Amino acid sequence: MADDLRTFPPSPERSLNADRPDPLSRLDETTEALEALRDGLTGEEPLDSSLQRLAETAARAIPDADAVTVSVMDLDQPRTAAATDTRLVDVDEKQYSANRGPCLQAAGSLQVVRAVVGEHLDEWPEFEAAAGEHGICAYLSVPVVLPSSDRGQAQHIGSLNIYSYTTTAFDPFDEGLLRLFTTTASAAITSAHRAQRFREHIGHLEQALLSRAVIEQAKGVLMAVHTCTADEAFSMLVERSQRENRKLRDVAKNLLDSATSG
Repeated sequence: MADDLRTFPPSPERSLNADRPDPLSRLDETTEALEALRDGLTGEEPLDSSLQRLAETAARAIPDADAVTVSVMDLDQPRTAAATDTRLVDVDEKQYSANRGPCLQAAGSLQVVRAVVGEHLDEWPEFEAAAGEHGICAYLSVPVVLPSSDRGQAQHIGSLNIYSYTTTAFDPFDEGLLRLFTTTASAAITSAHRAQRFREHIGHLEQALLSRAVIEQAKGVLMAVHTCTADEAFSMLVERSQRENRKLRDVAKNLLDSATSG
């Protein structure tokens, strides 16, 4: 079954569809779309805003895409960060809550998964029910992967999910085009995570500096009151912190507040 999900058997209806753009035209259009998207993305743009524009660009580039959503992993829990049709977020969320579905299979296997609605009632009943309710006939999920490095294997960081109201939607060329978009999505998600870690690191440093300033002031109060050395004043703070089972900074701040109010 898994092998069938990742293959695209020839479709007579598809081969006779003369209205479908030829591969070279589709590749040119996708290249132009990605260049415009790249020029618009900035390191300062919020992640969800970047992914929303990515979803909208992918929806225009894939002929059979009636809607696109982007799943990202937050603390190992998936969420839909962008959607060209918010009504279809329900289909993603049904998969998240059930912990199964084509989106989750793509994440686990790190391979593209195409699903025709109506063919996986036993395997993914929650997905089938939600997709059927919204009139979806075909679904394509392409994992967004952080490439492997010397430190470990490739890591799933999200998925690009394509919805279509056409049963015969998507072909192998669509898969290739979408890999270009997932490369862009990977860069955006990785950059956002890196920026978030940087902000957290700066925040921790600022907190540490603030705590040190409070502790130094409290030491000064104790030295003045008890005519003791800086080391002795610090020992007093540590002893009180341990006795009251409170953080050293909180003990120091409480001492300063008492001295000020007094």
